[in-house]
Amino acid sequence: MSGGAVPRLVIAAPASGAGKTTVATGLMAAFAEAGLAVSPHKVGPDYIDPGYHSLATGRPGRNLDAFLCGTDRIAPLFLHGAAGADLAVVEGVMGLFDGASDRGELSSTAQVAKVLRAPVVLVVDASSQSRSVAALVHGFASWDPEVRLAGVILNKVGSDRHEQLLREAMDSSGVPVLGALRRDGRAGTPSRHLGLVPVAERRAEALESVSELAARIREGCDLPALLALARSVPELPDAPWDPAAELAPAAGQSTAAPSARPLIAVAGGAAFTFSYAEHAELLAVAGAEVVPFDPLRDERLPPGTQGLVIGGGFPEVYAPELSANAPLRAAVAELAASGAPVSAECAGLLYLSRSIDGKPMCGVLPAEARMTERLTLGYREAVALGDNVLAAAGTRVRGHEFHRTVLEPGAGADPAWGLTHPERRVEGFVAGGVHASYLHVHWAAEPALAGRLVASAARIAAARG
Repeated sequence: MSGGAVPRLVIAAPASGAGKTTVATGLMAAFAEAGLAVSPHKVGPDYIDPGYHSLATGRPGRNLDAFLCGTDRIAPLFLHGAAGADLAVVEGVMGLFDGASDRGELSSTAQVAKVLRAPVVLVVDASSQSRSVAALVHGFASWDPEVRLAGVILNKVGSDRHEQLLREAMDSSGVPVLGALRRDGRAGTPSRHLGLVPVAERRAEALESVSELAARIREGCDLPALLALARSVPELPDAPWDPAAELAPAAGQSTAAPSARPLIAVAGGAAFTFSYAEHAELLAVAGAEVVPFDPLRDERLPPGTQGLVIGGGFPEVYAPELSANAPLRAAVAELAASGAPVSAECAGLLYLSRSIDGKPMCGVLPAEARMTERLTLGYREAVALGDNVLAAAGTRVRGHEFHRTVLEPGAGADPAWGLTHPERRVEGFVAGGVHASYLHVHWAAEPALAGRLVASAARIAAARG
């Protein structure tokens, strides 16, 4: 079988809350436990679900977001992530046809399913209906003829009698029922202000939950039929995404020479769980030695650190622990003061601030952070307002903003981005070698960001001998 013909399924739903994550993660785990190499994917910008997918499959969870990365990169990124897999399972986002606001089908599950030429399995919350389920499924199956709605999994079924009524109603719909799952909260995943609690914060419990999900899926779903459906796909004509090929022509960036291979430290652990797998791959291809560290546990940066990447996560949840690690906060401040390149997104931005809700942070940026009740959420378009360690002036990017904090800035830093859509405002901080912003950007769409960061670190490494 060629790479372009990797078996694949898209798991969708009429709306959020129907059980997509339950079913997708359970399917991944059940097939992986059966001995298949399963490649996990998630439509949209979400970082948390891919963590559960990775736990279920043992492979990195990969995002497929047409707004962030462009429609033409969806299939290549999918094939890159699914290399060597026996099966790929793609969890959708929101409702099947819901995408970026005012952009039609862009970034919707339906769009990704069409690009991947993949069959869609619709997860329906059947808890408050019987015959009406057939009308609902008929509407979704007929809305867009290019979307192949190939099966339904009934979720939150109340009893044997309820299941019988649902299946009888579905008999006339032309869409087969591939599973029925009873109401069961035992395998639930806890949530808080930004969604599910990440795997890194509850690994032992998460493993148990994923195992329970796999058992429920084996009991309630027709796995042979689902696998046969996944294997019915045509071959994709696209070539897999190649970070080396993408980076080579990116804005004329040159990779670091082996003798000047800089060490880029990447924050991880429970407080900083938001990162796209392709970022580390691009950094490595650009010539960096990528070394993870945990700001909750490590009191110093990896020896020889010449650059720093701090992604998103939940520093507000771990503010007391992060604040208590004074040696690491001082090391981060010292590295930033030296002019080394530092890229920080959202949680990283907060960690570099003076404080979070009064608890001291690294003090690199002239700003105070605090939690609020207001959720800031949505896709953004932005332009770099000046040259910095991450982007050349005029670089245009697409990103995603997702937080319940605000920053009260002081003087001493320039803005990083000028947002151009859906609103116009400046955002983020540039100070010396520091680039910090609320904006989550997928570097696969703009590989020059990784190349520029590594090149800056390599120059510092070379200058220091």
